[in-house]
Amino acid sequence: MNYRIIEGSEKMDLAEIMRLLKMTYWTDKRSAEQVSRSIANSSCYGVYLDDEKKLIGFARVISDYATTYYLCDMIIDTDYQHRGFGSALVAYIEVRPEYEGLRGMLITRDAHSLYEKYGYQVLNGRAMVKGLDC
Repeated sequence: MNYRIIEGSEKMDLAEIMRLLKMTYWTDKRSAEQVSRSIANSSCYGVYLDDEKKLIGFARVISDYATTYYLCDMIIDTDYQHRGFGSALVAYIEVRPEYEGLRGMLITRDAHSLYEKYGYQVLNGRAMVKGLDC
């Protein structure tokens, strides 16, 4: 399966992002206006299948670029989960120079083992943080 990681919400279709976010328990009730505003104020990344011409993964990062970044809305289409696309997307984001040396945060009740591979630690069952010494 040929895929690529894409950057920038302008390279992604809002309807495709909405389709993915509707698959989650944390964003399934957000309006298109809320999603549009959230992606306009974040750095957005996606997993795009070239052969199928389809967005199958999405994540946003919110950051001050000085101390902290927040990884949020990370989703892989349920039909494509457990095939390494989530790991590829997180790995791509984690090596971005703009986040180097910053404290990373995210909140999730599942997929802890995915994020632990990249240095995140569970704090209270859901919150995960890496670089607590920042």
